[in-house]
Amino acid sequence: MHVFFDARQKDSMPGMNFAFHCETPLSQEYPFLLRCPKIEAGIKECQARGKQVLLSLGGATGGYGFKNDAEAKLFAQRVWDLVLGGDKLKKLRPFGSAVLDGVDLDIEGGSHIGYTQFTRTLRRCMDADHSKTYIIAAAPQCPFPD
Repeated sequence: MHVFFDARQKDSMPGMNFAFHCETPLSQEYPFLLRCPKIEAGIKECQARGKQVLLSLGGATGGYGFKNDAEAKLFAQRVWDLVLGGDKLKKLRPFGSAVLDGVDLDIEGGSHIGYTQFTRTLRRCMDADHSKTYIIAAAPQCPFPD
């Protein structure tokens, strides 16, 4: 997910880009929320082989970040429901019934605002689901040497 709150979509749902691996919009209301059955099958195949599958959030480009903790909390709940163990947005899940193993924060720019709240909210959701263990990973950017 490279756009956390995409104003081009109903309810400003997140925007996705899978680099031509999946380009099918969910609907006209959600042109940048994609339906990806081939990726769904790939996720399930990898997991069946014992591999954990994470979704990268952020990246080198895109419109991501939070204005405040309330936005961060909302986004955490959406991530939970769209790609992890949540069920409040079943009709919008890009990978159908596949449940990812976690997320990777690839935050390469912008403000620090909201990420603590995002992580805490997402971790609470993850810890409440006893069916599996979830991962929150990060790739910190350190442009200046210590």
